[in-house]
Amino acid sequence: LKSGLAVCAFDLDAAPLQRLATHGVAAAPSVAALAESSDLVLMVLPSGKHVEGICFGDGGLCANARPGQMFVDLGTSPVSLARKLEQSFRSRGAMFADAPIARTRQAAEDGTLSIMVGAEADTFAKLKPLLACIGTQITHCGPAGSGQTVKILNNMVLIQTVVALAEALALARRTGVDGQMLFETLSHGSADSFALRNHGMKAMLPGEYPEQAFSTEYALKDLTYAFELAEEAGLVLEGAAVARAKLQAAIDAGFGKFYWPVIARIIDA
Repeated sequence: LKSGLAVCAFDLDAAPLQRLATHGVAAAPSVAALAESSDLVLMVLPSGKHVEGICFGDGGLCANARPGQMFVDLGTSPVSLARKLEQSFRSRGAMFADAPIARTRQAAEDGTLSIMVGAEADTFAKLKPLLACIGTQITHCGPAGSGQTVKILNNMVLIQTVVALAEALALARRTGVDGQMLFETLSHGSADSFALRNHGMKAMLPGEYPEQAFSTEYALKDLTYAFELAEEAGLVLEGAAVARAKLQAAIDAGFGKFYWPVIARIIDA
């Protein structure tokens, strides 16, 4: 919207639409109405099953796509679904890209997201200037499904890194070392990372794991996609299996809706 584009939105929840309305974003009465009036449709949904329902359900986007229209999945979904969507939209003369987003909520508000794109070269060329409205790091990862692959692996590495940070923090505190000092010192050395500065310092140190943030359930969903890829590739993910167990333990303990670095509570229980 700030880039001068006309924006129309739809959500099952009225609250986000009301917030957007104060910025001049129009609200569509349905997904079908939104798609009919739009040249570019961006989907930001909780999981692949939601994307599949929107695209292949009754009156879905795929069946009603028109030539030249572009559809983009900005969420994290299975690689196989991205490839299926690309074929379906292409059969209608439309374009599709999987372009999952990364970084923080603040980055989304500032338009500084990192976006990993899986698409044909001509689709990416048309899409990149539009994605530049919401992101500063836009990477063409390859054909359909490649963006999802890279995002899934990004999240796999991130989750395992947070497990390591949680273990370090727990061990430091139990041996009389100040956690704040530990993380600040790590940030000046070879253990520095985005996870340390964001998930570690902003959530784990103060012990703040709000709801309405990226939840433990979402993190486990994304990690599950990595195991699906690994099964196809014939690879055993031993480190990721540890992270998966911690996420599941946090969910079992009632932390499923909380910001996912809450796994630190499980590790230092």
